[in-house]
Amino acid sequence: MNIVLATLNAKYIHTNLALRCLKVSAQPEFNPTIAEYTIKDPSFNIVSDIYLKKPKVVGFSCYIWNIEETLKVVRLLKRVSPETIIVLGGPEVSYDSNYWLRRMEEIDFIVMGEGEVSFKQLLHYVEGNVSLQEVPGICYMQDGKFMIHPQGPKIDLREMPSPFRFEEDIPHLSKRITYIETSRGCPFSCQFCLSSIEVGVRYFNREKVKEDIRYLMDHNAKIIKFVDRTFNISRSYAMEMFQFLIDEHRPGVVFQFEITADIMRPEVIQFLNDNAPAGLFRFEIGVQSTNELTNELVKRKQNFAKLTRTVTMVKEGGKIAQHLDLIAGLPEEDYASFKQTFNDVFAMGPEELQLGFLKLLRGTGLRVQAEQYGYVYVDQAPYEIFANNVLTFDDMLRIKQAEDVLEKYWNAHRLDRTVAYLVTETFDTPFDFFQDFGSYWEEKGWSRIGHQLEDLFKRLEEFLMQDGRANMDVVRSLMKIDYLAHHQFQPRKPWWEKEMQKEAQSAIYRKIIKNPQLAGSTFAGLNLHEREVYKQTLLVPFSLDLHQLEQEQVVSKDGYLLTFFKSGQAPQFSFIAKEQVS
Repeated sequence: MNIVLATLNAKYIHTNLALRCLKVSAQPEFNPTIAEYTIKDPSFNIVSDIYLKKPKVVGFSCYIWNIEETLKVVRLLKRVSPETIIVLGGPEVSYDSNYWLRRMEEIDFIVMGEGEVSFKQLLHYVEGNVSLQEVPGICYMQDGKFMIHPQGPKIDLREMPSPFRFEEDIPHLSKRITYIETSRGCPFSCQFCLSSIEVGVRYFNREKVKEDIRYLMDHNAKIIKFVDRTFNISRSYAMEMFQFLIDEHRPGVVFQFEITADIMRPEVIQFLNDNAPAGLFRFEIGVQSTNELTNELVKRKQNFAKLTRTVTMVKEGGKIAQHLDLIAGLPEEDYASFKQTFNDVFAMGPEELQLGFLKLLRGTGLRVQAEQYGYVYVDQAPYEIFANNVLTFDDMLRIKQAEDVLEKYWNAHRLDRTVAYLVTETFDTPFDFFQDFGSYWEEKGWSRIGHQLEDLFKRLEEFLMQDGRANMDVVRSLMKIDYLAHHQFQPRKPWWEKEMQKEAQSAIYRKIIKNPQLAGSTFAGLNLHEREVYKQTLLVPFSLDLHQLEQEQVVSKDGYLLTFFKSGQAPQFSFIAKEQVS
């Protein structure tokens, strides 16, 4: 019997762990084929590919980001292959199964929740080995009536076989993100999250997990992301895994975790700061809101002081990058409160700050309470809200404008020095900068057209010029060094207007060639020939003390920035004071 396990990933670099768990659990009696596509792939192409595999059963893994595209594929597939049995599973269809079955008659079965046992039993039913009534955790339509089978006992995860030993995955491990789970469930009850529905936390066999990680590293996996909802809920377990990953780390491998920051003890962080190689770990931390009433209403227990302590200690350690999450639109968090939340979190200086918007997921408490809080939302995945009783649609649009600029200018790390200066020295708060610039960006229509790197600098300069609050001599110097830091070769057409006459520039170059110490001992140590100086350096006016800037201090000083470029290396900056070459 040909069986296909399929999904539409958000991007090519993603992989679907659920399909691999189903495949390995179906063996040895069955050997499904995994077929992964993306939501950008044309439905016809997906259907054609699946059809050519001649499957008796096709199972689709469904999420908010792929459900609508998946349903298009299901409809077309059933039309060209009506005898094929279509099975849906995953978080998006597990909770309102009645709705999905009535919406699309092409769906034959839905597997609810944990699917390894249910899906295999369903395959046995299709083969004629068991009766339909013996299949747990499924639902379907029979003579116009919705039929549902109770779910069976929770799986003993310690006995689960490894989903990572498929030879067909090996060539792709270095190019894609590998997802791994060491536990299932969540101890918390956040009402906006599906993880709150499953009570308790169950663990996989620790030694098997370690063997899987060794196997993945042996086969060149580069990014391994743990999908545990709270990786550090057990301190002893987290410490054991951290120690293992440190002891056996390989150069170039990165491990990502979702952690709950306010329960992480300082001694654990100190251990990581002292022992973890830089870049080995990356933490994702859900803050969501710093409004105490909001957190209480969504049953989210959070000690912000302890969370801040954790994030600060990790940042000061300089070993672990941090990605912090916020959610706009939670109950009783109006525009002013969300602005405060944003500023509270941005003050911690995370490498990335994701500004998300509340989605009323099927099965969550907030979706049930939608009327109570006046939620207006799209009743189609991903179920994002328009407004609620304290946040208007206008407010939401403004926050989206801020989020757009946040992604381009902070999370992308294109202008770190410039933005850090603007949010501390020019605008009243960080949120004011992102909001004001975001609104200007929308007014200019830039959100509807593309951009090159140079455009980002030109548009920021235009905004600041019309805004009038910034010291443009300082800002332009910061923007220059931020821009040049992204290049390994001299940029052919910098974003700024030409500022020096050729004769004046040549005169300074002659002095540098005659006395390289003018640009400092590091530059002099390069021992560049005259031709190399002209070919591999760029000289531009600069208004800041470079030494102070390297200490994260912005101090005005007239002079020139000399940038040396070499392929494969970061550019090297030197400062020449104006009086030295006058």
